Amino acid sequence: MSVNLLILAGTTEASQLAKQVSAAKIKAVLSYAGRVERPKPQPLPRRIGGFGGVEGLKTYLRENSITHVVDTTHPFAVQMSQHAVDACVDLDLPLMAFSRPEWKPIAGDNWTEVEDIPAAVSALKGAKKRIMLALGRMHLEAFAKQPHHRYLLRLVDPPGKEPSLPNHDIVVCRGPFTKEGDLALMRDYNIELVVCKNAGGVASRAKLDAARTLSLPVIMIARPRLDRPRLETGSLSKVMQWLVHSGTDLGV
Repeated sequence: MSVNLLILAGTTEASQLAKQVSAAKIKAVLSYAGRVERPKPQPLPRRIGGFGGVEGLKTYLRENSITHVVDTTHPFAVQMSQHAVDACVDLDLPLMAFSRPEWKPIAGDNWTEVEDIPAAVSALKGAKKRIMLALGRMHLEAFAKQPHHRYLLRLVDPPGKEPSLPNHDIVVCRGPFTKEGDLALMRDYNIELVVCKNAGGVASRAKLDAARTLSLPVIMIARPRLDRPRLETGSLSKVMQWLVHSGTDLGV
């Protein structure tokens, strides 16, 4: 069967997969949710924007004769991932998810692991601190419930409107980041605590290495879980094997 692939993008690995898919001459389109204003140039056709829920995604898949779907969205883009699972089950389409291995604490780390964003907000009760929120822009407003802290916000794009956090600094930059760069950033802003999501992967772990070097505590937000199981792997090469073999179950 000839593959006509939809890649749900949103991570560094999505760009890497796009290059491999293009090199293999597999027909594909790369889909972005639209939250990044300046997505990187890609070797594949791309679409930007939502689908309109599960039914909208099903309509897109049918109208564009999609045969395979690969989910390379962010591990916290749980709604899109859930919609992909539901749509592919309903249409009997093969779906593979690339899932970065989760970060695990190692010697020297000082993590407090919490279940979700509200739990992270609750964990910030107490004395005023200088806190780095390494979360992206989607969840910043929740931290307005703890207005006494000074927050450092690192964002890919300038915010459309000023965050409601009364005391904050904004740094606009795009990863991947380095340990040395994050050490300098944390020292420049006298950071005392880091809040981040367990996104996994290499491109964004520099903040954890920097926090360990500076003996800073980290509030680590656990990944959300899907309601349905799905085929997934932490290896892009296995994604490519799956595509080349047109959905053969390779035990990943």
